[in-house]
Amino acid sequence: MAVNKEKQGLNLFVAYENRKLITRLSVNDFKTRFAGSYLGIIWAFVQPVITIFVYWFVFQKGFKPAAVQDPSGTDIPYVLWLMAGLVPWFFFSEALSGGTRALLDYSYLVKKVVFRIDILPIVKVNSALFVHLFFLAFTLVFFALFGYLPDLYSIQILYYSVSMYIFVLALCYLTSALVVFFRDLNQIINIVLQVGVWATPIMWNMDTMDIGPALKFILKLNPLYYIVVGYRDSLLQKTAFWQRWQMTLYFWAVTICFILLGNYVFRKLRMHFADVL
Repeated sequence: MAVNKEKQGLNLFVAYENRKLITRLSVNDFKTRFAGSYLGIIWAFVQPVITIFVYWFVFQKGFKPAAVQDPSGTDIPYVLWLMAGLVPWFFFSEALSGGTRALLDYSYLVKKVVFRIDILPIVKVNSALFVHLFFLAFTLVFFALFGYLPDLYSIQILYYSVSMYIFVLALCYLTSALVVFFRDLNQIINIVLQVGVWATPIMWNMDTMDIGPALKFILKLNPLYYIVVGYRDSLLQKTAFWQRWQMTLYFWAVTICFILLGNYVFRKLRMHFADVL
């Protein structure tokens, strides 16, 4: 039975209805990225670890940033503070890059009349999620070695991970539809991600930087700021997410806007995908 093309888009029931197909495609997509290399999928985990080490060495040993303290006044090791920010960023960056290319990478499926192409962005985001789940476990173990044992606050990581998953998936529905007609969007997103890792307070502490309140307010409008702060709240600062209710409301308002926009654009452009690809 043919699928109603006009109704395809970001649907809450799409993932559940096609969960087996999505899982199979996600696993295959993850493996395919490293096909032909001797170490295979190990590279997916090695690169982020090396990146964290390089950033830690440069900033901790070179720039010597001001100490960050937890609510008790104890200095937090910079490597932990840095890791708590980089781990969610790695997932966001990989998911957005891959999700944007979803229709391009699976163009042969887009041309199939009965295939639900609206699952393709989900496949790409899930593919990035595999590495993220590994690093969540790795992070908890690494933090435990420094004395930051998992507690009730650590459970909040699941909330922030789900929040980021929904946010980046909404973005991918928008960008994956637009990039079919505007291929330069791939390069634009790469540039945005290069700037974003610095605009988001990951390597530097916004509270100790000498910046004006206006600029600080603008930087906090970045939805990823909410996620990064949330990871640090869960692992280091031991702050509940409802204590930042203003940021929570803002984040979900922005996310809902992108869900609606991504769904609308995807549905409107969907009928032209096969012709362009």
